[in-house]
Amino acid sequence: MKIACVGGGPAGLYFAISMKLRNPEHQITVLERNRAGDTFGWGVVFSDQTMERLSENDPVSARVMVNELAHWDDIDVHIDDGERKTGMTSSGHGFIGIGRKRLLSILQDRASDLGVDLQFEVEVEPDSDFLAGYDLVIAADGLNSKLRRRYDESFETDIDVKRNKFVWLGTHQRFDAFNFIFVNTEHGWIWAHAYQFDKDTATFIVETTPEVFEAFGFGEMSQEECCRLCETIFADHLGGHGLMTNAGHIRGSAWINFPRIICRKWSHENIILLGDAAHTAHFSIGSGTKLALEDAIKLAEVLNRPNIDLTRLDASLEEYQEERQLEVVKLQNAARNSTEWFEHLDRYLKMDPMQFTYTLLTRSQRVSHENLRERDPAWLAKLEKMLAASAFGHPVEEKVPPMFLPFKLREMTMRNRIVMSPMAMYSAVDGMPDDFHLVHYGARALGGAGLIVTEMTCASPEGRITPGCTGLWSDVQIAPWRRITDFIHRTPGARICLQIGHAGSKGSTRVAWEGIDKPLDGGNWPLVAPSNVAYTPESQVPVALDKAAMDQIKHEFVSATVRAEAAGFDMIELHCGHGYLLSGFISPTQNRRTDDYGGSLENRLRYPLEIFRAMRSVWHRDKPMSVRISAHDWVDEDGVTPDEAVEIARAFKDAGVDLVDVSSGQVTKSEKPVYGRMFQTPFSDQIRNEVDIPTIAVGNIFEVDHVNSIIAAGRADLCALARPHQMDPNWTIHAAAMQDYKDAPVPDQYKSGYFQLTLQTQRAAQMAAGK
Repeated sequence: MKIACVGGGPAGLYFAISMKLRNPEHQITVLERNRAGDTFGWGVVFSDQTMERLSENDPVSARVMVNELAHWDDIDVHIDDGERKTGMTSSGHGFIGIGRKRLLSILQDRASDLGVDLQFEVEVEPDSDFLAGYDLVIAADGLNSKLRRRYDESFETDIDVKRNKFVWLGTHQRFDAFNFIFVNTEHGWIWAHAYQFDKDTATFIVETTPEVFEAFGFGEMSQEECCRLCETIFADHLGGHGLMTNAGHIRGSAWINFPRIICRKWSHENIILLGDAAHTAHFSIGSGTKLALEDAIKLAEVLNRPNIDLTRLDASLEEYQEERQLEVVKLQNAARNSTEWFEHLDRYLKMDPMQFTYTLLTRSQRVSHENLRERDPAWLAKLEKMLAASAFGHPVEEKVPPMFLPFKLREMTMRNRIVMSPMAMYSAVDGMPDDFHLVHYGARALGGAGLIVTEMTCASPEGRITPGCTGLWSDVQIAPWRRITDFIHRTPGARICLQIGHAGSKGSTRVAWEGIDKPLDGGNWPLVAPSNVAYTPESQVPVALDKAAMDQIKHEFVSATVRAEAAGFDMIELHCGHGYLLSGFISPTQNRRTDDYGGSLENRLRYPLEIFRAMRSVWHRDKPMSVRISAHDWVDEDGVTPDEAVEIARAFKDAGVDLVDVSSGQVTKSEKPVYGRMFQTPFSDQIRNEVDIPTIAVGNIFEVDHVNSIIAAGRADLCALARPHQMDPNWTIHAAAMQDYKDAPVPDQYKSGYFQLTLQTQRAAQMAAGK
């Protein structure tokens, strides 16, 4: 093939090398706009795994790199809040780095040795006839790729410019660890990411919020003035050394905002995107160069398959994109988590320095609780003891995993942080729970969960989702519920919460296994909602509630609350999520009212808050009350957003709520949710740490590691698991055995079984480790 690589950075050079290694007959020209020795970055960070992949692909260049890599295992975290300075070190992280200029030199030399034609100071324009003579054109010209921008529509490019400002600087100060340095100035927090990349030089990235950037006037400073001011801010960490810029080609300020780039298609005609031209990953996870080099390897592999037909490359390029895009999505998700952590740093700087460091280390969700235990067991043990001392109110010497810390709300104490999430079972008759519900809830209490939350239990027959929903609209329903709560209270430490709600526009439907959200074949009851907006095209159109009907429904909620006390519940939860009646009032996707209950968020919250206050006034003052909300309608600004959810939570806190159960979605069929592990936990994190209120995290939480990581990082106070509890009523006890926790929530009758389970679990772990 005759190939032009536009861009002489690591991506373009390594692709050229990889192609030549597979077939020396390829004619490859690398076209770089800058001079051979120019580079505008400082250091490049790799992992040991990346170096192994490079060694497999090209041992020659990898050997040269290995001999010049800077290695470090520690991460140092420094916090200077103006009153005190705190330092924290965590070990075992295993980073390696190399200077970008040296990396380019190594790759240039290797490409030349293999016969690649390197041309510098060549500006390639997208529509140039110059490119017409090549079989393939590789767009490796970086995040500002001219080739990509020329065909943005074909590549389906999506660019999200992130909030914070940052600048790449360098210093001759030596750092023996990867350093995060946070300094509180007269204008607010500013911080640095610093790491060594050769024996004399370190990268020093300075980052801050737009507000602090403006207050300091960095945008109006010369690069020299910027370096001098940053030297003053970070003087305690520079050892008398200065800060340097190598962005002399930029007029004025070198500060930028990071652009997150996603291209849904990576090829157009004979142009193929590579590296940052196709995708970017925020510098805070240090994976941009890794992705580019691994892209280059995969693309070279598919283009050198036997009997490849240049006129029919679609299948090969589809394989290239499919395989690489999976890895890119993983890293971009991690980068998004990391970016947002730094964008909301003020949430976490209020924490104890050790917990703050934990949130920093686990911010991307690529590093979990057990990952940290493998890397630095002593540090993690110290953190766990600190969390346990806070939860128990006294020092604790025994190991207590975060998920097994007690938690108190008003006068109710939960034995651990595991919640059985409310799950609609649709198995009641006339709202009456029966033996199924006794076994269903009782088994999970025996299985160790700290809090059992019932399915949404309706305050009226007309408020049901299906004919199989449980209810508490009649005094005759108290006794069967009391039978369940009495059984659960026989299990030491187990607690049960009644979730109370009204289906609104989502009512009068079949049970889920006969057609979720589908209207009943017959016997439908009339629906009510804030406005006459049907949930689906098939659904009934509900009647918009008038004030009299709203008052009647409020009375029904209050009556159900009084019955919940008689039925022996420890806690109640008001369901204001998932598109049900009160969620419909909160969300503009359902609420089209023009009176005092529609329009602004304050108005849309008015009715749910009226009901909450009325319920709270009759609920026992020593018993807690929570609210479940949908923190994101997943329809951009047309519905509730995570920022608006903060205000929703704050309003309920002011009304006296003790706990916010943070879910999302199911409010409109127009939603476009983004799923993934723990995908709703960021909403819980934001509400908990901005509103200063306890939260429950829920949504694709299924591993022990997930729970411990969420609790230890302060992203939630409780974790709710639904489907894992469906399949394993003893999920919590199994989690205790996995962690060899001695004080597991096991009923006396089952302790001999738990002893055997722990032995079997330990033996399985030893066999897996090859011991």
